[in-house]
Amino acid sequence: MGRQRLAIVGGDAAGMSAASIARRRDPEIEIVAFERGPYTSYSACGIPYYVGGLVDDADRLISRGPEEHRAAGIDVRTRCEVVAIDLAARRLTVRTGTGEESEEPFDQLVVATGARGVPPPIPGADAIEPARTVDAGERLRAALERGGGSAVVVGAGYIGLEMAEALVDRGLRVTMIDQASQVMATLDADMAGHVQDAAEGTGVRVVLGAAVEEIVVDEAGAPVAVRTADECFEADHVVVGAGALPDVELAAAAGLQLGDSGALRVDDRQRCPGHDGVFAAGDCAESHHRVLDRMVNIQLGTHANKQGRIAGVNATGGDERFPGVIGTAVSKICRYEVGRTGIGEREAASAGIAVVSATIKDRTRAGYYPGAGPIWVKLVAEPGSGRLLGGQIVGVEGAAKRIDVLAIAVWTGLSVQELALLDLSYAPPFSGVYDPLLIAARATAKLL
Repeated sequence: MGRQRLAIVGGDAAGMSAASIARRRDPEIEIVAFERGPYTSYSACGIPYYVGGLVDDADRLISRGPEEHRAAGIDVRTRCEVVAIDLAARRLTVRTGTGEESEEPFDQLVVATGARGVPPPIPGADAIEPARTVDAGERLRAALERGGGSAVVVGAGYIGLEMAEALVDRGLRVTMIDQASQVMATLDADMAGHVQDAAEGTGVRVVLGAAVEEIVVDEAGAPVAVRTADECFEADHVVVGAGALPDVELAAAAGLQLGDSGALRVDDRQRCPGHDGVFAAGDCAESHHRVLDRMVNIQLGTHANKQGRIAGVNATGGDERFPGVIGTAVSKICRYEVGRTGIGEREAASAGIAVVSATIKDRTRAGYYPGAGPIWVKLVAEPGSGRLLGGQIVGVEGAAKRIDVLAIAVWTGLSVQELALLDLSYAPPFSGVYDPLLIAARATAKLL
């Protein structure tokens, strides 16, 4: 048997995590990674901070560039797009930036194609490039630096909110539009209201319940306005933060199975069913939700890195399993930090799960200590047992990372009664004698 060859399709978090762990585990295996863009292992989460000027140099968003990976023994080929996968022949068709095509064999394959921005189905949307990659972020920042005083952000999810704040930081007049009735759909409406207050407090005009009908562009294809049924908003710049779908067209055309979530079906070892030696990881793959007990597609770098590592281990003869997700996420929106884990009331209702919930308002520090500010905590629990099913947090600095305590409680099946007596730390710079989580747990327990 000759030297084995592991091919990676996609050079960001999942793909390069798989490549890196495979290289450490097997010094002899040949590893080749294909990335259609110019960068590898970059932080897409940092793009709003680069656009807003908080991060000055785009290179700071690159955790490990192509040359570093090559120095580690990984054949990284940037500006090379895989355009076809032949699973039977174990062969990839690769197209370079100049249009030349070549055939590349593989023994094991990791599909890590990520997600792709999906423009809303309205006239003019195709003219707006999603700022999902570092090079796209560079182009957006360059456009902002050329001038223009107004911007419209389409979509009020966490990406739209972060981009709206970044544009305000650059001194633009910003309007954010969404057809939904609230910002940040991953939160329950009552908690999302605090996030909207924070955005409006920085000067963002938030327009909800308004479907965009057209992004008006000039003869050169540059945006000049965004039109809804009721109003036309002037726009020197338009950012579409309306979400993304798993990028699975290439894999589906090759015969890999899709799950109900629309992402690639995998088992807990990241294996694609029915195809030995083929794995998928990251935003293009499904994950098992431990609370909902179904497969979901949650696009986060935390999952992508872990799944990529597991795919790389198993592609080199190991046996590791991905234990699932519970939807834990944090973000900073203007003056507030936001965290969520597990399920909320709306998700529970959609899944037919009966819950009880309680929301409390407290302070992040002892009331007399300088810098104390508001924090809201909402807990969702199972009736009867009191098992914690989810939590949401909004508050000033020091609020969001408390969500990690709730994530551990959800992950391990703690009840709110147990959480209310958990031995959490205390000092006036960090909380009152009773941490807000303990107060929220006690309030929820009373409802049981």
